[in-house]
Amino acid sequence: MRDARDVLRRPVISEKSVNLSAENKYSFWVDPAANKIEIKNAVEKMFKVGVTEVRTMNVKGRVKRVGRHSGRTPDRKKAVVTLRPGDAIEGFAGL
Repeated sequence: MRDARDVLRRPVISEKSVNLSAENKYSFWVDPAANKIEIKNAVEKMFKVGVTEVRTMNVKGRVKRVGRHSGRTPDRKKAVVTLRPGDAIEGFAGL
C-alpha cells in the first residue's frame, strides 16, 4: 500500500471546490494510478475523518500557446471526496 502523501497531490482550490466544501465535499488532485479505495484510505489517514463516497475523473490536458510555440499541459486525475456528516477538513482553502 502506498503512502497517503503519494496518493494525494494537492487540494483543488477554485470557486466551485470551495463552494462544495459547504456540502461536505472536498476536491483533490491525485495520482493518476490511484484507485478509489487508495484515495479513501489516504484522506482518512491524513485528515482523521470518515469518507462516505469518492468520485474520480480524468482531466485531459489543454493546448497552450506562447507566440508560435505550442505545447500541452499534463493530463491529471481529480477526486471529489464526500465526508460523513459532522466531519470537516479544517483550513481546506489554506492547504
